[in-house]
Amino acid sequence: MLTIGEEYRMVYCCGMSTSEAPTTAAPTRQPFALGDALAILSRTPAAVDALLRGLPDAWLTANEGPRTWSPYDVVGHLIHGELTDWMPRARLILEHGNTRPFVKFDRFAQFEASVGKTLESLLDEFAAVRRRNLEELQTLGLTDADLDRAGLHPELGAVTLRQLLATWVAHDLDHVMQISRVLARQYADEVGPWRAYLRVISGQQG
Repeated sequence: MLTIGEEYRMVYCCGMSTSEAPTTAAPTRQPFALGDALAILSRTPAAVDALLRGLPDAWLTANEGPRTWSPYDVVGHLIHGELTDWMPRARLILEHGNTRPFVKFDRFAQFEASVGKTLESLLDEFAAVRRRNLEELQTLGLTDADLDRAGLHPELGAVTLRQLLATWVAHDLDHVMQISRVLARQYADEVGPWRAYLRVISGQQG
């Protein structure tokens, strides 16, 4: 049986398609652990910064078509989440439980809030507000009972603090993936037949 590393080499180094490559076991899942979440959340600003800072404007404002977001837009969205979503909702759960619903999150607020700002200033702002939020999160001394406390989402209904914090992590990774995808697809026509092997461009799962 091949190791994951051997499968990777077969697919990406030897040109084997994912349909030809051996399959591994069922997908893994991790239980929520606050320390793990903090480890990922603390890395996101640097990861996004490394991907974007200093790139030509044409890459920063690139998109995937009508009504899609550019990397510049994504950074503004991440900042808005830091200011109005994750920690404000965590505090609401801890203080009021499910007796007071969350304020609805504006997914498009960045289009107004980012006007006139450079990408560099947005990256700096994201890093600063994320650092403050994580410092506050660590001071809360959350217990398992706290993580199981429920809040009230305006559309999803009852949600727990554990689910909120896990979503914060997944949301980060979702947008890191989005940024990578937007950048990669700028060369969708340039990669030629290698497109078949590039899931970030083709959209194929696996």
